[in-house]
Amino acid sequence: MKRLLFCDLIDWSNSPMRKPLILRGARQVGKTHVVRELGKKFENFVEINFEKEPKLTEIFEYNLDPDRIVRELSFTLNVQIIPGKTLLFFDEAQEAPQSIIALRYFYEEMPKLHVIAAGSLIDFAIEKVGVPVGRVSFLYMYPMSFIEYLYASGYRMLAIEIVEHKAHEKISEVIHDKILRLLREYCAIGGLPEVVAQWLTQEENQTCAGVLEDIKNAYMQDFAKYARQHEIKYVELLFKQVPSLIAQSFKYSHLSTDYRKRELEPSLYLLEKAGILHAITHSAGNGFPLGAEANFKKFKLILFDIGLCQNILGLGPQDWFFDAKSVFVNKGQIIENFVGQELLAYSDSESKSHLYYWSREVKNSQAEVDYLTTYNNTIIPVEVKSGHGAGLQSMRRFLESHPSSPYGIRFSVHDYSVFDSIHSYPLYAVAGTIEEENKKRLLRFLQNNADE
Repeated sequence: MKRLLFCDLIDWSNSPMRKPLILRGARQVGKTHVVRELGKKFENFVEINFEKEPKLTEIFEYNLDPDRIVRELSFTLNVQIIPGKTLLFFDEAQEAPQSIIALRYFYEEMPKLHVIAAGSLIDFAIEKVGVPVGRVSFLYMYPMSFIEYLYASGYRMLAIEIVEHKAHEKISEVIHDKILRLLREYCAIGGLPEVVAQWLTQEENQTCAGVLEDIKNAYMQDFAKYARQHEIKYVELLFKQVPSLIAQSFKYSHLSTDYRKRELEPSLYLLEKAGILHAITHSAGNGFPLGAEANFKKFKLILFDIGLCQNILGLGPQDWFFDAKSVFVNKGQIIENFVGQELLAYSDSESKSHLYYWSREVKNSQAEVDYLTTYNNTIIPVEVKSGHGAGLQSMRRFLESHPSSPYGIRFSVHDYSVFDSIHSYPLYAVAGTIEEENKKRLLRFLQNNADE
């Protein structure tokens, strides 16, 4: 399955200003697969998985001289590693922290060699050993987006139509209903590539549920790798309880009356670093960057993947296979999670993206906007409506108090429309609202121009 990030990897591999690359992202989002796809573009592709081959870590213990490392890797693996012709891939690099430090010397002393490091828990290793500033590039990877799912399902032209469609142009009811049916499939299984591959092969609910269960267990087994012994119970509590609290104003007291914030907060940080949770931070939304007016004490949480989220909640994929519109009505929190997941998936892959929301609490008056996004140097409020409700009082209050925001976006099951200062998009059309540069990147992917 082709991924949007493949375009960025092609750009990186072709750049004369290329630096060694660290690919970041949660477990099971497809990092290894996409690097292997890139490896097909090279005369030689050398993959080293330090978790499977721990003895190879010893090569990095003596010193970090690139010539020596390449020579010993070539002899040990019986492969050729030739700068300009070989892609050298360090997978599960957190098991060999010295390999991360070595990237600096590959940049300084062997710049023609293409080197990528990745790992399911690489951020924890980076935190310990650091990274050489200015000598390494980063790319961030997320689960498959709905647009990538459409592409993998054979609906490339439909995906292009969603990205290019304008809010003021209605879409055919037949097409609208068809895309909602496909969105229903995506929401049932989520965006983890292994689950998507199973669905596209078999279209069998129970098989997908089993794969999600295995992935959930793998995540839980990872806890011991990055949490201290006394923290594991807190990490497990958060992992199991946060899905029932997604998209709500988060308070530690909602989790348990037995534990305090000071006990739970470090474990929440660990799950964020592992890429399992994403915070939606409160922002006043008056100007750029949104983080400049962030209140980090006020936040909501979403999981990185709605398929895993529902699995933790004990909800199976079969719950989605009813009428394509009415099934969304009682899925408000899952749909809000979906929109956040989409916003991250289409964001700039070169930097870690953050999500923000807005709320105002005054006497006898409360208002909250689900997300704040940006478009053409303006701040755009976003409301997510899973059902047919049309109430947008909070968005209107935001627009009244933020005159520099020209309009707001509503995502719902309804068709495209523009009324007053509200631009309505179907739930499946998050990709149609993103910044123009990111939209061009997405269209390049969809139009099969990734190699150009």
